[in-house]
Amino acid sequence: MAATKTADSGLNIVFGQRDAGLAIGVVAILAILFLPLPSFLIDAGLALSIALSILILMVALWIRRPLEFSAFPTILLIATLLRLALNVATTRLILSHGAEGPSAAGHVIEGFAQFVMGGDFVIGVIVFIILITVNFVVITKGATRIAEVGARFTLDSLPGKQMAVDADLSSGAIDEKEAIRRRKELEEESQFFGAMDGASKFVRGDAIAGLIITAVNIFGGIIIGVTRHDLPFDRATDTFVKLSIGDGLVTQMPALIVALAAGLLVSKGGTRGSTEGVIVSQFGNYPRALVLSGGVMGILALAPGLPFLPFAAIGGLLGFVGVGITRQRAALAEADADAKSASQVQSPEEQSKQSIRDQLRTTEIEICFGKQISSVLMRQSGDLPQRVAKMRRKFAKQYGFVVPEMKLTEDLSVPPKSYQIKVHGTVVASAELRLGDVLVVVGDGPKPDTPGDETREPAFGMKAIWVPDIFTNALKRDGFVPVENTSVLLTHIAEVIRNSLAQLLSYRDLRSLLDRLDPEYRKLLDEICPAQISHSGLQSVLKMLLGERISIRNLHLILEAVAEIAPFTRKAEQITEHVRMRLAAQICGDLSEGNYLKVVRLGNRWETEFHQALRRDAKGDVIEFDIDPRLIEQFSGDLSRVIQPLMDAGHQFVLVTAADTRPYVHTVTERLYGTLSVLSHLEISRGVQIQSLGSVS
Repeated sequence: MAATKTADSGLNIVFGQRDAGLAIGVVAILAILFLPLPSFLIDAGLALSIALSILILMVALWIRRPLEFSAFPTILLIATLLRLALNVATTRLILSHGAEGPSAAGHVIEGFAQFVMGGDFVIGVIVFIILITVNFVVITKGATRIAEVGARFTLDSLPGKQMAVDADLSSGAIDEKEAIRRRKELEEESQFFGAMDGASKFVRGDAIAGLIITAVNIFGGIIIGVTRHDLPFDRATDTFVKLSIGDGLVTQMPALIVALAAGLLVSKGGTRGSTEGVIVSQFGNYPRALVLSGGVMGILALAPGLPFLPFAAIGGLLGFVGVGITRQRAALAEADADAKSASQVQSPEEQSKQSIRDQLRTTEIEICFGKQISSVLMRQSGDLPQRVAKMRRKFAKQYGFVVPEMKLTEDLSVPPKSYQIKVHGTVVASAELRLGDVLVVVGDGPKPDTPGDETREPAFGMKAIWVPDIFTNALKRDGFVPVENTSVLLTHIAEVIRNSLAQLLSYRDLRSLLDRLDPEYRKLLDEICPAQISHSGLQSVLKMLLGERISIRNLHLILEAVAEIAPFTRKAEQITEHVRMRLAAQICGDLSEGNYLKVVRLGNRWETEFHQALRRDAKGDVIEFDIDPRLIEQFSGDLSRVIQPLMDAGHQFVLVTAADTRPYVHTVTERLYGTLSVLSHLEISRGVQIQSLGSVS
């Protein structure tokens, strides 16, 4: 135990000093530039350079994303500095001891010279020039171009990506931790591609430096050998060219490997997974291409003058792999079908887990029936689902988006003769139905002579009477309109949906609406989102419109209005007011009755009181609405004395006020009369015939 602890502490000490070790290593590399080294240290350094380049290549092949190797630019700089330092050290040895023979600069250079050149330095020169050309013209130049374009595109797209993260956070698609992670990843991505753009210059400069150093070694060595060591010209040329080319080959091999690693890294782009996995999977996605390629190779094998064996072997391999992938896919598809059929038969525990998951999901709109009315409306009346679907189509045409499907369920916790309407799992309305009765809405008018029980109509709260359905014909003869239970229910559901339109417009619905736009308006959307307004901000504008029962069916007009005002303000409330003014014709048309827009004006006293309650900043923007609560009570009383008789008489009308106070007047009135529309003077379009019904004063 003691020995183990001692070893662990020793490892901690070693790995805990990594920063000092890196600093010492960099200083040692710099020392190589100025201090002479013996040949055995040169051999060790060259072997280390080759090993480091191979390690870099393997890591570049196996990483899944470029950001996983974010230290590559730093490593590339260190590896390049190491090669250049060793190049300087070998140059010193070649020029000072080259006359002693091929082993003067170390055994690594000697081995490369003999292995590649085979005793003829002309072959070595040609091979070296080819390696330089491949590295400098092909690999390095391509990697540099990819890095430049990648850096520019990454930096250009950074603001849009950051706005997209903010939009997802605002819409609730992601939480704060995920938003922080994505922002950090975007920052790292921009820094990485920017660093790779500069690091690619290291690779290019390294190739040029290798060529210059080799030329210096050749000509300098020949001059030194002839003048200082009295060597014949041919012997000096043979000796120093071999040493210089061997040194160049030893240097260019790791440089070529590192350049290839850089090219692989920057060309990976948006693909995920190791390089071999991506290549194999994408080639394997098209087995017919493999089979056809094998067929072409087979035809070439039979062509006269071409060797049969290599073409036939490669063609057979491609055909074998293509057929094998096709059979494997068929087997996997069959296995998936079997697994799918087997998964349908779940164990009791799995069914229990699944039921719990289902309970955690909330339904947008749910109608819960008591046991007694459920047996009548859901089981005996088969037209309820059809009438619900028809009502959804009507809402889609009227308000411009498809409301969610309604779930009809039986709930034992609901009283037997009652029903509940839930929106997002919350009960927003409930009422009772009388089986065997019809509902007669009377308001403040005369009541029928037939026996019945007084009640309130559930949708609008008007006075009504439940009458046994045996008196239906008598009610019709007396001029009353009896309403059967299904119609009462659907009317109530429709009114609840109208009051909940803003809650029902989800981010998914918004994306669906935007995806159906014409190409021209898609371009307009791309101009303003997310540069001037986020998608969640646009959703807020649409929610505010729907909150006051204003249809968004003319989405193209709404986008045009948003594009006009969005460059000047980011407040959804101000954008919404501007959109309302642009939709004046639609709003007035929807609220008109018999070609007349019936209005009730806000009196001068209340116009003044509301205007004085607005608190503005130095720029004139409203920052607060501060009104005395006693004035609110007085206003409510004055409003009720004017509005209630008109509503009881069945008039459809709007309340008209000034543009700057309109949102605040609506905030007060919606608590009293949720269906009362409040318009500003600027929202009354030209050509509308106005009929005044009075004023609140």
